[in-house]
Amino acid sequence: MATNRGVAYMGTGKVEVQSIDFPKLELAKRMCHHGVIMKIVSTNICGSDQHMVRGRTTAPSGLILGHEITGEVIEAGRDVEFIKVGDLVSVPFNIACGRCRNCKEQATGICLNVNPSRPGAAYGYVDMGGWVGGQAEYVMVPYADFNLLRFPDKAQAMEKIRDLTCLSDILPTGYHGAASAGVTTGSIVYVAGAGPVGLACAAACHLLGAACVIVGDMIPERLAQARSFGCETVDISTNTSVAEQVEQIVGVPEVDSAVDCVGFEARGHGADAKREAPATVLNSLMELTRAGGRLGIPGLYVTGDPGGIDDNAKIGRLSIRIGLGWAKSHVFTTGQTPVMKYNRQLMQAILFNKIKIAKAVNVTVIRLDEAPQGYRDFDRGAAKKFVLDPHGMVARV
Repeated sequence: MATNRGVAYMGTGKVEVQSIDFPKLELAKRMCHHGVIMKIVSTNICGSDQHMVRGRTTAPSGLILGHEITGEVIEAGRDVEFIKVGDLVSVPFNIACGRCRNCKEQATGICLNVNPSRPGAAYGYVDMGGWVGGQAEYVMVPYADFNLLRFPDKAQAMEKIRDLTCLSDILPTGYHGAASAGVTTGSIVYVAGAGPVGLACAAACHLLGAACVIVGDMIPERLAQARSFGCETVDISTNTSVAEQVEQIVGVPEVDSAVDCVGFEARGHGADAKREAPATVLNSLMELTRAGGRLGIPGLYVTGDPGGIDDNAKIGRLSIRIGLGWAKSHVFTTGQTPVMKYNRQLMQAILFNKIKIAKAVNVTVIRLDEAPQGYRDFDRGAAKKFVLDPHGMVARV
């Protein structure tokens, strides 16, 4: 009998690699003829996973983690027409049916048919439909013809697998943050957060033609990583305000566009940098962004946070200065990234060497058994994007 292992969330601060069921082409106890079973080539640790592991969501113990998946198809259901066994594919973290109104409008992050609780689903994530995660050796993917992005040349894709593994989430998410903030040729952009999504967003801003990309964080190693590919940086832990530091860089204390790549576990700035203050980033971006500017908000905000700093934060109610945003005619874009809106174009940008995303986010490949240590290092602020290599396929490249 075929075996499988996966990374399980076992409670606050604890993950472990366990033996789990080998996936079947089944969905709600019926055959899933539109699905495929995949041998996972690479699967990444995401900051969103880290929120769960920190105990900052209502994720149940035993949940198999992982929504950033790249793999090889080893079995295809009867109704799968265009994806073949042997194909190397990227799996968008959004699970989408391809049939509902939202999917037909490219809003695959809020598919209406794959989660009985609310619009939108994802692999291995709390309140996202109960789908088994992909930090494992094998996984089942439904609606394969619609969801999967096939790499046109398997050998070429394996040569660039450290870059292409970022297509399942962080590169499209960073790009979506930048694009929805209106970043274009000559833009001055501020990106809040130098974690993997923030770094991916900064790289996407360069791809979109930004003149100056400024990244804010409080961890020196992450700021150094941002500078390594041409970003300017501001240290939010200092007593010099973000606006003042921006003015020192571009001559005025404002930017054209801003992107929140931090989310609900944001901390204060300056003297308050060690204190959690979940509305800080959004409020600071409204202050910093010019009148008529746009804010992209790919950073995660949740409706249930057991570790929230007060009763309001525990249900996702934050003290946002919406009046300031209204007065400045800001446009806000929130929600899950519709990965399929961008991933094919970004794949081509990678294949034709227009973006080197693995270098920008410092992709670091580790074995599946090293996942618990990877989570610990990530939690300490390592300036790395940890990529799990369940079968040693990436290491052999």
